[in-house]
Amino acid sequence: MKTFFFLSLVTMSCVGFAQNNHIVKTEDGRRVLLKADFTWEYIDAEKSNPVNMVDNTKPKADKDCNLAEDFVEPKLNKKIQAQLKRGRATIGHVKKKVAKDYNCEVTDILLVSFSEQKEKAVYYFCINGTKAAYKRIGNSIVKKDKFF
Repeated sequence: MKTFFFLSLVTMSCVGFAQNNHIVKTEDGRRVLLKADFTWEYIDAEKSNPVNMVDNTKPKADKDCNLAEDFVEPKLNKKIQAQLKRGRATIGHVKKKVAKDYNCEVTDILLVSFSEQKEKAVYYFCINGTKAAYKRIGNSIVKKDKFF
């Protein structure tokens, strides 16, 4: 039984490593597709504008959050927040972490939306006009785009 389990584990791991193409990220952040025939190409290649066309429009900043003057933060589940108090992972603790990361006051941070459970949550904030997303897994709080 042990040998069968070992052989099946080795076979499954070999299948995972036997893929032909790999996607890697360069130092400047562009993604590159490495092919099995030792060639490569950029995945996120920028398309060049034709010479006769002039683009005078400014790119839209999707990092801006435009909220109404009478915006009210959504209410969180009090039962979940009470359970998170022991692990220091309540919304107050999350806001303190965000304020430390963005070097601002806790009062400058507005909770725009959220998806919360006891085990995990995702919070979307507006910090002085800038969007930010943080996730909580257990009692660990980290920016959404980063890995632990």
